[in-house]
Amino acid sequence: MKKVILISVAFVAILMSCNNKAKVNSEIPAAPPVPVTETLGNKCYASLDNKDTISMQLNINVNNEVNGKLTYITYHKDKNEGTIVGNIKGDTLIADYTFTSPEGKSSIREVVFLKKDSRYIEGYGAVLKSNEKTVFIDKTKLKFNGKIFNEVDCKE
Repeated sequence: MKKVILISVAFVAILMSCNNKAKVNSEIPAAPPVPVTETLGNKCYASLDNKDTISMQLNINVNNEVNGKLTYITYHKDKNEGTIVGNIKGDTLIADYTFTSPEGKSSIREVVFLKKDSRYIEGYGAVLKSNEKTVFIDKTKLKFNGKIFNEVDCKE
């Protein structure tokens, strides 16, 4: 009987030591550090038209990736304020504008701006809703005769 107990204790001890080794080996290795992309700094733009004010703050990195804020304050309409994330391709900024309406509904709308000199001009055209996002049907047919955004000092 003593042999059976000793063998059982030895067997349990071996199993426990194997489980401890498995736990040590199953640790997740640390992720490699993410390279920091150099930014070109913040640039701010505003469109002031009658009683409407639209402001845009862009943070552009060396890879022409853009993120920032976009705010529409239009007379007799709700204020829309949100984030902008996209890319600059040539002289065109194409981005997703994510905002929440005053009613609390979150929306995503594609925005396109053409850069001329130190100004951006907002593009307009036919849109459709696809996968909870409003996108332009054909970016080659956009009209850039809309709001003109002049470069302004960034407000901290």
